[in-house]
Amino acid sequence: MSAQLRAGPHLMRMARAGQQHEPTRHTGLLFVLPGFLLLVWMVTGTAGMIVAMAAMSLISLLRWMATDETNRTARRRLKLAYDHADRYVLPEDLDYPCQVLLRRAQDAADTIMASEVHRAGLIDSIDNRVSLPEEVWQIARRLAKLSRMHEEHRRIVPSDLPRNLRAAFAPYTGALDQAWTSLSQRVRSLEEYALQVLRADDVYQAHRRLEMLAARTPDYQRLLAENVRDDLALPHIQQLADQARHVRVLFEESIQEARRAAGHLIRTPLS
Repeated sequence: MSAQLRAGPHLMRMARAGQQHEPTRHTGLLFVLPGFLLLVWMVTGTAGMIVAMAAMSLISLLRWMATDETNRTARRRLKLAYDHADRYVLPEDLDYPCQVLLRRAQDAADTIMASEVHRAGLIDSIDNRVSLPEEVWQIARRLAKLSRMHEEHRRIVPSDLPRNLRAAFAPYTGALDQAWTSLSQRVRSLEEYALQVLRADDVYQAHRRLEMLAARTPDYQRLLAENVRDDLALPHIQQLADQARHVRVLFEESIQEARRAAGHLIRTPLS
């Protein structure tokens, strides 16, 4: 159903607006075809006009079949959009600040999913393929509700409230502000997770390159032993071994940081 709806975003907008699908019609052909047939008859006579009519009838039939299938597909997708209107959020469902916040959440989730450490399965302490879309959906759903309440609040509460009445409206404004603060913090947590993943990616790339060099460590050690005095070669040889271990530790620490950020995000469900 998700794939069907994504294939026709304009139909989701029609469902939001309460519109119905209007079948595609080509009324201009009613005027063009008779004129074309008359021209063929004048040029080729009756036989040519009969052939042209047969060809045009076949073309019209094929076109009608294609158009009818398109209309049926559009009607089916529009019905899905109506039946599942609470299962998607459109840009116009959000006011501008909420659109920006949702875009940040989506960018953070995309960053995590595109990372090398995710593709390599190194941060699968949670299932990102399931958890991240659910996290973004929950944020989007709450932002849509907050946008509706913002609009309602603006309609009900005048901008020029008398000073002695402002305190009466303050709890309602405060509730909206608190909801916004909570959602903003949730998005920042998601962005922190993405930042930790990017850091892990950087160390992972360095680690992979060093692993390739580590396989050649004996060659480098022999090179030093053959060409450098012992009192200079031995410290360098030891440094080669120590450097490989150091980058390995950095890599493991970065992965643990990313996993901790993910675990914190999932352990505190959006409420």
